[in-house]
Amino acid sequence: MDTEGRSLSPLVKEIRRQLSLSQEDLARLLGVSYATVNRWENGLSKPSKLAKAQLETFCKKMTSQGKLALPEGEHR
Repeated sequence: MDTEGRSLSPLVKEIRRQLSLSQEDLARLLGVSYATVNRWENGLSKPSKLAKAQLETFCKKMTSQGKLALPEGEHR
């Protein structure tokens, strides 16, 4: 998954859009705070290594269940 500054924000927004999740919902599923997801979406911070791993695992799970369709390589 590409989590460099500019591309993380639209990626998180796209994940939430496809799954019909609020920032609060996504934060709860990832085990992070609402403020963390908000900062990612607004490009104010990048995920820690742990949070990045959680986001990648979540994306892989949702993709394998057919609930999420990200461009190739975005969830790896």
